[in-house]
Amino acid sequence: MKNQILTSLLLPLLLISLSNMQAQVHPKPQALNQLLSAPNMQAQAQDLKAGQPHPLPGQPHPLPQAQPHPKPQALNQLLSAPNMQAQAQDFKAGQPHPLPQAQPHPQAQPHPQAQAQPQARDLAVAWEELTSADFKKATELAKGVCIIPMGVIEKHAQHLPMGTDVYTARHIALTAASSEYTVVFPFYFAGQIFEARHQPGTISYSSRMLYDLLDETCREIARNGFDKIILVNGHGGNTSFLEYFCQTQLEGERDYAVYLFTPAGDRETERKIAGLRKSTTGGHADEVETAVMRIVRPDLVHMDRVALESGRDQARLPLPGAYTGIWWYARYPNHYAGDATGSDPEIGRLSLDSSVAQLQQVIAMIKADTTTRELQNRFFQEAREH
Repeated sequence: MKNQILTSLLLPLLLISLSNMQAQVHPKPQALNQLLSAPNMQAQAQDLKAGQPHPLPGQPHPLPQAQPHPKPQALNQLLSAPNMQAQAQDFKAGQPHPLPQAQPHPQAQPHPQAQAQPQARDLAVAWEELTSADFKKATELAKGVCIIPMGVIEKHAQHLPMGTDVYTARHIALTAASSEYTVVFPFYFAGQIFEARHQPGTISYSSRMLYDLLDETCREIARNGFDKIILVNGHGGNTSFLEYFCQTQLEGERDYAVYLFTPAGDRETERKIAGLRKSTTGGHADEVETAVMRIVRPDLVHMDRVALESGRDQARLPLPGAYTGIWWYARYPNHYAGDATGSDPEIGRLSLDSSVAQLQQVIAMIKADTTTRELQNRFFQEAREH
């Protein structure tokens, strides 16, 4: 008789529990019939008397809960003898007994937000250091301005590296571009250096190739989104060639403009440098250029080799009022002009600071310049209509 009473009390409670579990478990009909069978109900009543939970048929131990990740402790609490007795008492009194609450499932952490778009301070200024994804952003931040630092590969006496001119031009360009954001083209050493073909290590391309390579480079830079190209020259032998190149930009229509950086003398800087100099002559691998390299690449300067060759002007071709291509070889066959013995790094710092400051101003000026392209386009139109 007692077992029948307990069974009548347990049946509604088990039905309530079962309805809560169906949302997740969805028991099959045969499992439900087995659950409500008389033998199973009697077994649950006996287990309740012994204080032990009875497993549901067809389900693994422990019983899954109505949560995505089952928690056995909550199920054990539901089927425990004290809880079942409390449910029976509430049922007799006509009051619903609250089911034990399962622990909330921890919410998934939100995915980290995408990183903000890079600003000028986050982007490299060197073209070769930019990622492809950042390149378009770089062209926008640079306002369409790109710098080509230029030099050559040539002898610089016995104490400086052959890439001195390119190292210097790149240092000035990269430093200026870091403050006034601009993209700096990779290491460019194709320049006019026929006068050093007699020295080991010189790279001297044909005149046609020199022009075509620079022209193709500018066109490729423009194709990549830049419409203002600044040439920063580190080699004296390039000056006439680059001026000629700029002039030939009017030969045919193009959608970009080329500028040649032409720094002016800074009187205050020149005064300070003159006070530090120990020699009065120079021009190539001399006191000033050596001082600059002692700032740019001190690891490549060999001061112990400064006096191995003479940098004196040999004046072997006295032809006043006449110019000929052999003039440099006639004066400085060792490819060394001046005396770098007393080179002071402070001279290099002063020289570089002046050049960097002037280039920063030029970059900002060219970014804001709209007149050059306007006049260039007008010129091309008038040339077509003439």
